[in-house]
Order: sequence, then C-alpha cells, then structure tokens
Amino acid sequence: MLPGAKLRVADPFVLAGRDERADAYGLYLAIASLMAAEVEVINLSLAGPANLLIERAVADAELAGIPIVAAVGNDGPRSGPRYPAAYASVVAVTAVDRASRVYRRAGQGAHVDFAAPGVGIATAASVRGVRAQTGTSFAAPFVTAALAVAKRRLPDATPAELQAALTGASIDLGEPGRDPVFGDGLVQVGSPC
Repeated sequence: MLPGAKLRVADPFVLAGRDERADAYGLYLAIASLMAAEVEVINLSLAGPANLLIERAVADAELAGIPIVAAVGNDGPRSGPRYPAAYASVVAVTAVDRASRVYRRAGQGAHVDFAAPGVGIATAASVRGVRAQTGTSFAAPFVTAALAVAKRRLPDATPAELQAALTGASIDLGEPGRDPVFGDGLVQVGSPC
C-alpha cells in the first residue's frame, strides 16, 4: 500500500503452547523500540485487557507525537472495550467486508474511530504464498497507511489533526455521523504517490 515506505517491525509475541501470545512487558518493549526508531505511525494489530504498562507506553507515544492505530478486537459487538484501541489517544479500527458491512465479530463502542477492509484480506502465508484472513487486526494496517500518507502531506500536523484529516475524507457508514459500529466511517487511504 505504501511503495517505498520503510517499515520497522517489533514482534512482542512468544510461543505459549501451540498459540502465540503477547504479554504486557513484551508489548511495552515493542512500542518503546518503535518510538526509539522515531517511526511516524505505530500499528498494533492486537487487542486485550486494559493494562497500566501499556497505558503508559500509549501515553509516551502520544507525548512524542506518534499516532498509534489498534484493532478493536474480535470478541463480538457485546464485548467490552479492548485495549489498546480503547485508550483515548489510540485510533481504534473495526473491520468491514467488500459491501461495507461490519465484521460480525468486531468489537463496538464509542471508542471506534474508523472502519477499514478486514474480511477476506489477502495476506502473506509462510507455506502457501497468499491466504485470505479476516479480523480487525487486518483492518488496522489500512488506517495506519492512511495516517502515514496524511503525515507525508501534513508533516507538522499533530496526531489529532491527522485523525481529523482522515475523518474528513472518510465515507460515512451506518447511522449518519460518528457511531459505535463504524466510528467516523470507512477510511480512504488515497494515493501514496
């Protein structure tokens, strides 16, 4: 989505039995390493419970002027808010399908900021090349890319100003205006060129 972009990856996940999990300390270190590398935007395609250490990392990023984008989670519309997406300064992303319908398992609430494609997304697979994936974690990178494009166009803008620019260009979905299902609407990435 962003030709020529320099990407940095900080992997907070460890193997826990047959599953991969991220703990709060690993996630804190990942965010801190990305901040030390002076990235322009941080994408967190994960969701979990509130945590003071993660809240601190999010606050540090906010003070540094680095927007954080996070998935709202896949625990269903009746689940409570998931973090870090539910922290006020984090840009919270839900997933929609090709018809702009919300992903049935996506979290909802007042903290949802934007919707982005997240159902049947072609992703790199280690064994078979490309595989379709679904979830809010696959929607968050679209908003991260949109913020990166906005940052290039408005280099002196604050994270709040960048988010406002995305809001102005988004396509309203659901109830008119901001709502707890789609937030401010379907984000438009625009041309990175």
